[in-house]
Amino acid sequence: MVLIKQPDWKEPCAIGHSVNAADGNAVRGFFEAFFLPYQVINQDGSDTGLVTGYYEPLLRGARQRSGTYQTPLYGVPDDLLTIDLGSVYPQLQGMRLRGRVVGNKVLPYFSRADLERAKPLAGKELLWVDDPVEAFFLQVQGSGRVRLAGSNETVRVAYADQNGYPYQSIGRYLVDQGELKLEQASAQGIKAWAAANPARRQNLLDVNPSYVFFREEKIVDPSKGPKGALGVALTPQRSIAIDARFVPLGAPVFIATTEPNSNAKLQRLMLAQDTGGAIKGAVRADFFWGFGAPAGEKAGRMKQRGQMWLLWPKMSTPPSPRLD
Repeated sequence: MVLIKQPDWKEPCAIGHSVNAADGNAVRGFFEAFFLPYQVINQDGSDTGLVTGYYEPLLRGARQRSGTYQTPLYGVPDDLLTIDLGSVYPQLQGMRLRGRVVGNKVLPYFSRADLERAKPLAGKELLWVDDPVEAFFLQVQGSGRVRLAGSNETVRVAYADQNGYPYQSIGRYLVDQGELKLEQASAQGIKAWAAANPARRQNLLDVNPSYVFFREEKIVDPSKGPKGALGVALTPQRSIAIDARFVPLGAPVFIATTEPNSNAKLQRLMLAQDTGGAIKGAVRADFFWGFGAPAGEKAGRMKQRGQMWLLWPKMSTPPSPRLD
């Protein structure tokens, strides 16, 4: 746990290792003894925000381009330049600029449209998969698994970097264009629209200029999720992605929301273990559902309203002024 390095967390972290995770009363007693809840508040003073879902998909792929395997997944390009702005301007701590050097100038890196159409990374493919839309949503999820043709091997492709452009929602674009109603703009609804409009598919995907690069990893334990922003494997239905400007990575967070596309209550203690390009704001969470199609069904339809409480050690002051 990243917070164990902080003095106020050493005691609860040390004692937490000895708590029987299967004993609900013991777990509850531990948190009541060592933590206080602070409700997370948005910058406008409201206490409710968006809770979405993500998961680890399974794609079909190959190591060589052939047959139906025509969509590339790229590793981190050799010419991708990352500048830590905080090292130059302290007020920009945590912000990075990505680009490429052309002559004596730093230019923005290639957008999704550039990478898909001009193909400047030809020859640098990591793997090839059989569906461009599934490849797009793999980038949205941040990681996934690929079952390789001609073998029994399944590998994980994990988030390694991205091209520096902000995420733009293609679901929101379809709603704004009158192509879908708001309640239809789930992952499932977007995929159905793309299947019904193949000639317009690439133009739709290009609406989101952000492009994710991957690294290949072996799957040691199929029951565990990919590594999140802390470098720790995510736990299905117990890990969330947050905006680390407002909620510290590694902290326990209680969320009160509802099941995907439902009014059924979903109230659960989670761990803030990940971040994401679309996760912006204080009361904002992305709920990790796990691996495979059932998790994908939940994640693709989850766009709920919710509230969040940060659990913080009793003897310490929480880090953000946007807490009550």
